[in-house]
Amino acid sequence: MSSCTYELPTVGNLEYTLKVERIKGSTIDRRRRTRLGDRDRRAMARRPESPEEELRARRLIDAGHSFVEPAGNREIRYRVLKRLLDILGASLLIVALAPLLLTVLAVLLVTTRGKPFYSQERVGYCGRRFRMWKFRSMRLDADKLQHLVKNEADGPIFKNRCDPRITRIGRIIRATSIDELPQLFNVLLGHMSLVGPRPMLAKEVAQQKTWQRRRFAVMPGLTCLWQISGRSEVSFENWMRMDLWYLSHQNLWTDLKLLVKTPLKVVTGKGAY
Repeated sequence: MSSCTYELPTVGNLEYTLKVERIKGSTIDRRRRTRLGDRDRRAMARRPESPEEELRARRLIDAGHSFVEPAGNREIRYRVLKRLLDILGASLLIVALAPLLLTVLAVLLVTTRGKPFYSQERVGYCGRRFRMWKFRSMRLDADKLQHLVKNEADGPIFKNRCDPRITRIGRIIRATSIDELPQLFNVLLGHMSLVGPRPMLAKEVAQQKTWQRRRFAVMPGLTCLWQISGRSEVSFENWMRMDLWYLSHQNLWTDLKLLVKTPLKVVTGKGAY
């Protein structure tokens, strides 16, 4: 058995040290040290929900109702500036990347029989549902075949590094995160922000612990600490902790630092599959 230790990118006062042990080809990452805000510690230390409370929470999630109160940075000035940054940033990116977007669209129109986009209903801000868009990276019947593919992820999410449903072109646009670019329009529509925790499926949210659902107390986004820290190579619980760190340290400076770090991580393609 071989082991190595690596540092995740540090933003603000967050410090993670993960120990990675490769055992028979599998990777197990273990949290060794985490510095979180006091509020996050209290949230994770609170008593477990009773069966009645959990049932009520799941009913709210299934019905698409709000299941968390708004949190994060609630200052009016910050919220206005963040929204302006989202509109300006998304607009500039759409214009700058228009040739790439149109090229990918043209290729997918041919290879997907005229269905270049894939959409899913996701859970966003405080539990609100919205339709999130992507470039199609899997075969048309991918959802029907999911039960035949092994889930390699921990937690309630589904991931497979060599998912056979992904097309050849799909692997390229996934590795470079090009498949996520249509979500710039979700940002313009106000469903998402440039920076924030990733939106999730309702069935995934229903399986989360109470403290993990606090991540929905802020607007979901295209990038956050998880995206620049290895994405799918990070364990689910550490991913949730990273999102809670953002919730406790949400400000314009943090947003700008995360945006600046994102392009380099996208180019490397680490954890993108």
